Amino acid sequence: MKTEFDTLSDAQEDTLHLKQSFVIVLAFTIVLWLIKIVETLMGIELYQYGIYPGQLSGLTGLFLAPLIHSSFSHLFANTAPLLILGTALLYGYPKSAKIVVPVIYIGTGLGVWLFARQFYHIGASGLAFGFMFFVFTIGAIRWDRRAIALSMIVFFLYGSMIWGIFPSEPGISFESHFFGAMIGIILAVFLRKYDPKIPEKEYNWEEDEGDDSAYFD
Repeated sequence: MKTEFDTLSDAQEDTLHLKQSFVIVLAFTIVLWLIKIVETLMGIELYQYGIYPGQLSGLTGLFLAPLIHSSFSHLFANTAPLLILGTALLYGYPKSAKIVVPVIYIGTGLGVWLFARQFYHIGASGLAFGFMFFVFTIGAIRWDRRAIALSMIVFFLYGSMIWGIFPSEPGISFESHFFGAMIGIILAVFLRKYDPKIPEKEYNWEEDEGDDSAYFD
């Protein structure tokens, strides 16, 4: 049975893991802002390094498109979802995240390059959609306490994102949203048991209840 000190140590370790997850996602988000600031200060346009479907030159966008945004408002709209959803992914599913992040990053771009409309596709929204649908779906499948909590949080905050996978405004790459979401769902199904479940705490009253039941045998 864990002592009070063991429980405190576990809580501290859990808090540290949450902070580390946030710092990693924050560092990536800062890189996005630095890229946009440098692009603006130098008066250059990086959109041509995005994904252009069907053209070999557009394949460079598989790696560069999520780093490029059309405007500061575009980047600002992606910042909070990336921070919250990315942190939820890394915190809740650290083992799966090593697979989920690169697969969504590249897989979303590949889907766009193969099937999307003929214009440059840029921005990190595909990542945000992939993270959201992964965390929500895997929580619904695993059904342990942490998974359920994370699933409910991301759905409460960003459940409306589901409408983003459908065509809306002409200048918005709904294809990135769609492929990110679909890949997130598929990965959630395949990786549902990849991260071990967090052991649930046993409280003294539960143990006492178990002991009392023995007297009635």
